[in-house]
Parts: sequence; structure tokens; C-alpha cells
Amino acid sequence: MSTSPVVQHDPPQIVACTISRDVQIFDLLIEDMETALGDSWGDLSFDDAVAFLSQPEAGGLQFVTIAMDSHDEDNLELVSEVISVAKAAGIKVILIAEDVSPTALHQLLRQGGDEFVPYPLPENELARAIERVLTAEPTAPAQTGATKFKATGDRSGVVIPIHGLAGGTGATMLAVNLAWELANIDPGNPPRVCLLDLDFQFGTASTYLDLPRREAVLEMLTDTVAMDSDSFMQALLPYEQKLHVLTSPTDMIPLDMITSDDIRRLIEMARVNFDYVVVDMPTTMVEWSQTVLEAAHVYFAMIELDMRSAQNTLRIKRALQSEDLPFEKIRFVLNRAPGFTDLNGKGRVKRLSESLGISVEVQLPDGGKPVAQSGDHGIPMAVGIPKNPLRKEILKLAKSVHDVNQADATEARA
Repeated sequence: MSTSPVVQHDPPQIVACTISRDVQIFDLLIEDMETALGDSWGDLSFDDAVAFLSQPEAGGLQFVTIAMDSHDEDNLELVSEVISVAKAAGIKVILIAEDVSPTALHQLLRQGGDEFVPYPLPENELARAIERVLTAEPTAPAQTGATKFKATGDRSGVVIPIHGLAGGTGATMLAVNLAWELANIDPGNPPRVCLLDLDFQFGTASTYLDLPRREAVLEMLTDTVAMDSDSFMQALLPYEQKLHVLTSPTDMIPLDMITSDDIRRLIEMARVNFDYVVVDMPTTMVEWSQTVLEAAHVYFAMIELDMRSAQNTLRIKRALQSEDLPFEKIRFVLNRAPGFTDLNGKGRVKRLSESLGISVEVQLPDGGKPVAQSGDHGIPMAVGIPKNPLRKEILKLAKSVHDVNQADATEARA
């Protein structure tokens, strides 16, 4: 008979819980939780979660993942209650959602959800979300790199959206570099310039300027009713203290999760605090696209000399005119336009304009590989490649915009 003592293994400490109607529905979540945490997690139903999270035993939890699908939308009040109880206990909340409406998701994020991950889960996305919620800094008004600009509320800024009518036409390139040129257009009296990246899914304005994306952006966008000038300015990131940027959110969110009223408030808040508001638009037309068009002073549509741009131009022209929307605000910008000596190319531009019934008012030359390299390095062309022909044309466009605005301002004062 052995006299060796029996080794007692302490059960692993539970640091997280899944909360759902039935976790077996979300088998990929089970796998990812096991990969990330081993046996250090538990599972609760929505009904049990409210009671458990209110008890002292829940004090060891670092986060919960709330998994839901379209069937849970009828029980949204209970899900919201779970989030509220978790937040009151200081527990982070990751939302896992499948086929949940943007309205419901919007409500739950406003309730206090810290992260959103779509289901089926993209590879390694849950692990990244866990890392983000556990390493997030406590919300503080002052952060490294915060803007020195203060909210003024005394401006009436010019709104300039830029919309690529086909992928790869250079809309973000133009938005970033036009905004930078406007910010430096008058060294003696520099205008205040704001760049809004409204491509909530694939926006890359932050990449072009080597700026980090911040959780504060989504927090502000999902509660614009509570937004004031100070909270708006805190959500912006400064570039060289000259250009202020609202980056796209950290995570990809549905474009229609943000409403027309949210966009209207956002643009108006930017207008009263800045002289120029450059808006980088998503290629996709959504409900709030009309809001931006109506707020715009001039709306630049980026095209190239190809069939896809021609077809999409025709589509947007028909759509706007059929709804009696201000198509006349649109100014077509041809990127990678033919050179001065390319007579054949010039003829193609003329035929394109005539066949579509539009005027191509701005033609930007092909800047070549240095343009892409400048974007990859996270610096404006004026800084990295100031003599590039594309940069020179964007500078001319910025001067034209500024001169027209100054003339209008002078006339208004007269």
C-alpha cells in the first residue's frame, strides 16, 4: 500500500466567462476561448449572468464575452442589463455578434461594450480583442500627443468631401494631401484644418499620416448626442500640430451603424471649430452619404480614365438626379491623367466628358511610385516628395480652394 500523499491540484482561477443563450451555438468561440485561456474560463446564461456578476465571486473576472445572434434581439433589455452589471463591477465586455442589426449593436456599444467582434470569428481576432481590452489605458483627458488646439466654436468651415468612384482612384491620397496643403497654405495666418475619415471599415488616412487609431473615435461616434466641442477635439489626433485627424475606428464596423443624425452632428461640430473640413468618404453609398453631400460646399469625385469609372459616374449621376439631390456640387477629378504631350489621351478625356455629360475640372498627373512610397512612410507628399508633379497639382488645387474661400469671406464682410 502506498503511503505517498495524494497531490491536490488547485482548480484554475476563472478570469473570464462566456455569456450567451447557449454557448454550443458558438462553437468557434469555445475553441478560441480554450486557445486563449485554457481552462481559466467559465460559461453563463444571460439569466445566471446578472445574478453572478453582482456577487463578490465575480471579482476575479477580467472580462466577459457576450455572444448573441438575431434571435437574442427580442431579449435586448436583458443583454443590456448584463452589460451594465459587468461594467459596474469593473469587468470588460467583448461583444460577439452574428446577424445582429446595426441598431441593436449600436445600443449595446453605447451601453458599455468595450469591443465588438463579428461571428464567425476571424482568425486570431478574439485573442487580439482580449489583448486590447486588457491593455487599454484608463480613459483620461490628457494623452501623449494631444492637440494643443482648443475648441473655439466660432468658425464656419468649408466642407470638402472626397469620394472615389472606383477602388484605387486615389481618394484618400487626395484627401490627406489636400488637407495638409490647406493647413500650410498661409504660413502667416494658417487656417485650422480637420480631416474626417468616414470610411469606417477600410479607412487609411491614419496610415498615410502614421497616426494610431483610437478607441475614443468609436465611443464618440456611437454617442454623438452627448458630444461637445471638447470631447470632439479630444477624439482628434494632431499631425505636426497643423492638421487634426479623426481616424477611422480601431475595428471594422458596419457603415450603417452610424446614422445620418450622427454624421450631421459630427460635420457641424467640425465646421464650427475649423476653417476647412476635408472628408474622406467610403466608396459605398450609404444612407448618410446624402447628409454629407448636402453639407458639402464642393464635393470632389475621383475617377480614372477607364470603363469602371465611367460606368460608376453614370450610376451616381442618375441616382442623384433621380432623387433631386445637388449633383451640381460634384467636381470630377481625374487621377493619373494623360500628360501634356499625350494627344490621344487628351482626346479620350474629351470623349469621356462628352459621353457622360460631365466636366472634368481637375486633372492630376501620375506621380509614380514615389507617391505610394510617401504614403507607406506615413508622410504627406509636401514633406517627402515636394517636387513631385502630383504634389504640385494638389498644391494648386488647395490654393484655388483657399482663394475662392477668401474671396467669398471678403464679399460677405463687405
